[in-house]
Amino acid sequence: MINAVGEPQSVLVLGGGSDIAGAVLRALPAPRLERVVLAGRRSPALEARAAELRGRGISDVEIVDFDARDTTAHGPLVDGVFNRGDIDVVILAFGILGDQASLEADPAAAVDLVTVNYVGAVSSGLHVARRLRAQGHGRLVVLSSVAGDRARRANFVYGSSKAGLDAFAQGLGDAVAGSGASVLVVRPGFVRTSMTEGLAEAPFATDADAVAAVVVTALGKGRETVYAPGVLRPVMGAIKVLPRAVFRRLPG
Repeated sequence: MINAVGEPQSVLVLGGGSDIAGAVLRALPAPRLERVVLAGRRSPALEARAAELRGRGISDVEIVDFDARDTTAHGPLVDGVFNRGDIDVVILAFGILGDQASLEADPAAAVDLVTVNYVGAVSSGLHVARRLRAQGHGRLVVLSSVAGDRARRANFVYGSSKAGLDAFAQGLGDAVAGSGASVLVVRPGFVRTSMTEGLAEAPFATDADAVAAVVVTALGKGRETVYAPGVLRPVMGAIKVLPRAVFRRLPG
């Protein structure tokens, strides 16, 4: 169970290959962490992450197959993990960034992105919430994005999927309130990860370790919504109220 300063004993990562989720796992105190389940597609990178965790002294590290698109498998997967023991923290970390021009040219690819980023999150998130309610404790950490605060011309397909995810996560947090479970919505800006490699950096760019530090601090303080870095909170507040004609002239 999570202790008084927000340190968990067990973590499930949906999207086990996520660089940000990996940084969060590294930032959590290893002596307290006893069980980690990495849910994702089998890959050398995922195996390497599991080996890294075991090298830190976490003996109970498991990899389970997870596909965000396969919503029929989400319930059995979540139940299987929780049936083997309580989970203190679930990190919902999967997603596709995509290329806006390619997505506009190929609507099927756009639908696939939205299916992964939003539909897959709704499906798995609801199954997780059901189990967190039943056990009476635990936190769901949802990696959203500032792209969902106001969709830009340069990435509106991705931004719209994150807007839906963000709204869902906020509502889910309200739905589980009072049950002992809670939801933490994390809104990073541009993060230097394998997913953004080669892209031009946006203002206030950060790295996975810095986002992880924000997440771990937020868990300790029982926060429900955080920006990473924190300066993005007032920045996005201002951007959301810009007149549309002005917003359209902003650089992509």
